[in-house]
Amino acid sequence: MSKVDPYEAANKPLDKNLLRYVWKQTRPEQIWILFVILASMPTYFMVLNLPVRIINEPIQGIGFEQPNATKQFLELSLGLPDFLGGTTWKIFDGFTLERWPYLIALSTAFLALVCINGLFKFYINTYKGRLGERMLRRMRYDLVDRVLRFPINQFRRVKGSEVASMVKDEVEPFGEFIGDAFVQPAFLGGQALVAFIFILTNSFWLGMIAVGIIAIQVTLIPYLRRRVLELGRMRQLTARLLSGRIGEIVESITAVRVNDTSNYERAELSHRLGKIFFIRYELYQRKFFIKFINNFLAQLTPFLFYVVGGYFAIRGTLNVGQLIGVINAYKDLPSPINGLIMWDQKRVDINIKYAQIVEQFNVKGVADARMQENSDEPVPPITGDILVSNLSVIDETGSVLIEDADFTLPVTSITAAIGPLGSGAGAVANTLAGLYEPTSGRMTIGGKRVEDLPERVRGRRFAYVGSDTYLPQSTLLETMLYVTKHAPLRTRPDTEEFRLHPREEVEAKASGNTLLDFYADWVDYDAMGISGPDEVYPKVRDVLTVVELDQTVYELAMRQLLDPKKDEALCGQLIQMRKKFRARVEDADLAQYIELFDWERFNPQATIAENLLFGTLIEDDDVSMANIADNAHLMEVLHSQGLDRELYKMGVELAETAIELFADLSPDNPFFEQLNFMTPEQLEAYPPILARAREKGFEGVSELDRKMLMQLPFGYIEPRNRLRLLDEALQERFLKARKAFHQDLPDDMRERLSIYNIDAYNQLNSVQDNILYGRVVYGSSVAMERIQQEIRTLLEENGLEDDMFRAGLEFDIGAGGKRLTENQRQRIVLARALLKGADMLIVNRGLNGLDTRVQERLIKNVLERARGKTNQRPFGIYWALATPSLAKQFDRVLVYDRQTLVEDGTPEELAVEGTRFTRLVT
Repeated sequence: MSKVDPYEAANKPLDKNLLRYVWKQTRPEQIWILFVILASMPTYFMVLNLPVRIINEPIQGIGFEQPNATKQFLELSLGLPDFLGGTTWKIFDGFTLERWPYLIALSTAFLALVCINGLFKFYINTYKGRLGERMLRRMRYDLVDRVLRFPINQFRRVKGSEVASMVKDEVEPFGEFIGDAFVQPAFLGGQALVAFIFILTNSFWLGMIAVGIIAIQVTLIPYLRRRVLELGRMRQLTARLLSGRIGEIVESITAVRVNDTSNYERAELSHRLGKIFFIRYELYQRKFFIKFINNFLAQLTPFLFYVVGGYFAIRGTLNVGQLIGVINAYKDLPSPINGLIMWDQKRVDINIKYAQIVEQFNVKGVADARMQENSDEPVPPITGDILVSNLSVIDETGSVLIEDADFTLPVTSITAAIGPLGSGAGAVANTLAGLYEPTSGRMTIGGKRVEDLPERVRGRRFAYVGSDTYLPQSTLLETMLYVTKHAPLRTRPDTEEFRLHPREEVEAKASGNTLLDFYADWVDYDAMGISGPDEVYPKVRDVLTVVELDQTVYELAMRQLLDPKKDEALCGQLIQMRKKFRARVEDADLAQYIELFDWERFNPQATIAENLLFGTLIEDDDVSMANIADNAHLMEVLHSQGLDRELYKMGVELAETAIELFADLSPDNPFFEQLNFMTPEQLEAYPPILARAREKGFEGVSELDRKMLMQLPFGYIEPRNRLRLLDEALQERFLKARKAFHQDLPDDMRERLSIYNIDAYNQLNSVQDNILYGRVVYGSSVAMERIQQEIRTLLEENGLEDDMFRAGLEFDIGAGGKRLTENQRQRIVLARALLKGADMLIVNRGLNGLDTRVQERLIKNVLERARGKTNQRPFGIYWALATPSLAKQFDRVLVYDRQTLVEDGTPEELAVEGTRFTRLVT
């Protein structure tokens, strides 16, 4: 028996027929549930039949004409048809019951059958729901699996938001239908067939009426639904395009702001939303008209049953029990019939949508699944030469990227590639990294084409740095370690409770998902040149030092929020360091740069709110610094001190000043950064408030206007805003109000307020604020630099430098790494490439956003590392430089021009008059 290749199915194109795809993946489960449906039909027939017997026999007395008459209950027999002799065998004689007990027995049997029938439905619906969710999980996994194997040029044609929308939203309706794909027609069809048989056995003509009405439904409703299906497809397509366009707006928000095209974007958005509105409106009209027709036909049949069936009952050809049974049976009949009609329409609709989605994922050039096969075995280092022979690369638009390149590149060589943008230097780098495939010619290593190397070889033995610096949201440490996570290598002891549960493993297997344990330790410590997790931080620090980011990590650490419960020891050490810093401020000349917090003093460098609260507020939707004027206790204290009128007057002056200075500026004007007590959006609301305040005064304005004006001074800082609104006398009054505020502080406010305490760590403040226990003075150009230098010195003296570095590595870099600058992102991409421990570093204009002098320093650091001068394993380099003059540091230079390699040699050999190298460098 031949072994099944697990990658064969993954390499095949996705099946364009949804029903075939579902049947292929769930055949055993579908057969089982069809068997269960078949087993449920006899109980359904008996549920329909028992009411007839209950009405006719015990209630109307058929068979109980005599006073002591009895009937057999649960009599079971097996017989042959008349044409086979009509022989009958009794299996069970049953129970002999009189009329009243017989009624109770039949009614109890009816209730039992209803429960059994309900349990069948419960099992069938639950089973098909699980089946649908499994298939939905499988489908999403298969789609993303194909995205991971898309050729790189495909990502230039598709928008990430559209792919995400298809996988998340457009596939969602498939889950429900997949569970119903075979179950629904079998279940509903079986119920309809049983109901038809029951009706026909009781009245042929009423059965024909039901058939006629249903025939009209089956013919008319699908016809009316054709336009609905077309509108549904249009709605899906327009919604997908809208999703993609919104994604583009988010990604290009900088261009929108600097070019004043926000209103153009609004106009286009309105146009798109209008188009979707009219499609959806017509869709609703048609859907509800179809529903009206459907409901009318559903009610027409009972009307005919009452008239025709009543006529038969009056004539005596149909008894009352049969009539009620037929009506009850038909009452259940429209539901399965309508369900079948809806199922068929949904099948057509879903199939079309499925085919549209599959078309987006069945692209040419999808990588063989074997290329991405998981392997936890070490990949041997690459040695020897990379042979480039007649290499030509043409992109999908027909543009030539490199043509007829011929050279030999030793893996250990330190090579620079220079040339104008688009000259071919970058194309060779991308081809070497596997991002481009040769159109003709060859690029081989060890006799194998580079494009044929498995991803585990290319991804582990080559490190690539491009100009693109998109970084997924995570901590800085996770971003750095991401490039080392090739396979689950060992179980992490700290995730014992998160290991793959046996039940999760069963479901993952049933859904065709990978069984690789996400919670395992994926970091390849051997490749990094370390022995385990304990050496990660020094290693990361080492490579960040190479790209001169170590100081930045400390700065990020200063902005971190630490939890005293999780980092109890570190927070305790920082409290001690705070006291040492405080002593140093008093002894040195740092006092002029910082205003320390003191319960007995008003801090002029802090806001009025901070001085009143003397702490940091835990904010939520109900309580925040933005609506602190709504706090009843605070306002009561201010009123008792007569400070509410003072705040009101300050608010009026602040609003007048802000409107005078900023009213004519656009919201994105950088001058708004100076307006710390009001946002540009709030500015528009204050002119009418000021007008009412001038007219009515403090007592006359509404409570809302008064609070909005009183809110403004809470963010006021005299040294920063310099409006001379806060003299020493007023400061003393606020200091007195602070003590009154804390004296009778309500319990709910006490829980929300983290009070400044010299002996306690404030988890709502950054590390730097906790160490300072105060505020840096405004207006001094050297204040922050001196303070940070003193803090760094204290960290080193107290042995906390490593702890702070670790805290900095836990900094969340934000979506796309946007909380970091472009400069920092480029350095991080280079640093983690060095962390990878690859045999060859490939850089394609990787530091083009940095100053030339900075590039020169960083390249020098990297080259020293590559040459083994820093006790690190040597590695080769192919660096497509953005600045040609930096090529002098390399051992070899490849010069490109017009997509052709024109010169090759050492910098000394090429540095002669008349060479292309000399012209580029100078």
